[in-house]
Amino acid sequence: MERIHIAFFGPTNSGKSTLVNTIAGQPVSLVSDVPGTTTDPVRKLIELPGLGPCVLIDTAGLDDASVLGAERRRLTLSILDETDVAVYVWPNAVDAPDSGTSSAFADMIRSADIPVVSYSRGETVDDLLQRIAAAVPKQEERFLTGNLVKSGDTVLLVMPQDSEAPKGRLILPQVQVLRELLDRRCNALCCTPDTLPDALARLKETPDLVITDASVFRAVDAALPAGTPLTAFSVLLAAAKGDIRTFVEGACAIDTLRPDARVLIAEACTHVPDTEDIGRVKIPALLRKRMEMPGQAGHDSLLARHDTIKIVIAAGNAFPEDLSPYDLIIHCGACMATGRVVRARTRRALLAGVPITNYGIALAKLQGILDRIVIPG
Repeated sequence: MERIHIAFFGPTNSGKSTLVNTIAGQPVSLVSDVPGTTTDPVRKLIELPGLGPCVLIDTAGLDDASVLGAERRRLTLSILDETDVAVYVWPNAVDAPDSGTSSAFADMIRSADIPVVSYSRGETVDDLLQRIAAAVPKQEERFLTGNLVKSGDTVLLVMPQDSEAPKGRLILPQVQVLRELLDRRCNALCCTPDTLPDALARLKETPDLVITDASVFRAVDAALPAGTPLTAFSVLLAAAKGDIRTFVEGACAIDTLRPDARVLIAEACTHVPDTEDIGRVKIPALLRKRMEMPGQAGHDSLLARHDTIKIVIAAGNAFPEDLSPYDLIIHCGACMATGRVVRARTRRALLAGVPITNYGIALAKLQGILDRIVIPG
């Protein structure tokens, strides 16, 4: 999902959907003369010359005055968290002010630090794409593994293939890390937790780094020679897309959670969970188990009943606007979200005064080995 997200905003019937369809070369959004035809954000994956992999996002009109206009505007503005470049579409050049957008919307864009490109009917798509390419923030290339490896290192990837793993393929973080290790001229070796002892026995020397799934941190750590550098795929993603130090600090809030705490589990993707789901099964189970342990958080274990802590799930784009009811936010590894989304959610959590961490860091904390985990710099 590290695609450039280009969102199209503007008044109703300004031509946003027509423009998106023209760029895509196919009917992505329904087009009509009826104001408010586009109701929900519509996304289209596309490759654009000079830009590469992109996502076009069509939105409802900001001035929608229908019965559902306020809700449509809310959904439209929620797209800002994932927008890399905003295109504001005006019905014609006469209506387009020099700023390229209305003052109220400009303030929102400015606060979100999003570049804006103005477009009005009659301009060519080629010119628009050139302006978008010039407006895209330049990102310095970063390695997921950071400074944890160098050319020639032996890196052991311990990858559980449980019911959560897609049949016939690896999950995206595993693929990304494996490819990066090959590009960095490392010796990448793969195994599962149950074959880890055999893999270690076949190595002449201790691996320079071990990367695993955070859900099996403790089991993998127990099988490794003392002092072997250990981290997780979700930790690497957190460091690349978000503020890893904030996540480490946020995990410390687990120590002070009370039995009646409200914890938000935020998933960037949408999926049907099963019995081994990390966010909906494993992390809640570990949190409740911790609440039952005597001496935890300074409260009586008899009061720390497993059915008192409240776990709330937010999947996909359904990240709550009001975060004040929560005592802790645990975000997923965000393999299906961009760094802008993770940083925006982290910023909102900090502004609300709510500690935030992620799956990998939280699992390390809950399994008592956070001080063992290496974090890329």
